[in-house]
Amino acid sequence: MDRVRYTVDENHNVQEIHRVVVHRFIVNEHEDPDIHAARPMWQWRESEAGQYVIKLAVSHTEWQRYLDHLTLGYHYVIIAELEKKKLSEFYLRFGKINA
Repeated sequence: MDRVRYTVDENHNVQEIHRVVVHRFIVNEHEDPDIHAARPMWQWRESEAGQYVIKLAVSHTEWQRYLDHLTLGYHYVIIAELEKKKLSEFYLRFGKINA
């Protein structure tokens, strides 16, 4: 899911911005999966990795839900945009999330 875009800052330097999955988890509840996803989202947000992303993300993080047709569970991903150097630091500190 890694997408790259380029922006120019006020000093006319080109910034490479990556849109990446920074966290993923599964919810197997069928009644209201978004309610049950709130806890893992909050736990990630309060973790060291979550605080790093929230502090340094270019824009707000977002989440997306996908239905797994084999298990009928739901896959959730949290997506953020990070500058290239900050993304490298994220990978070194917390590891790469397999997309």
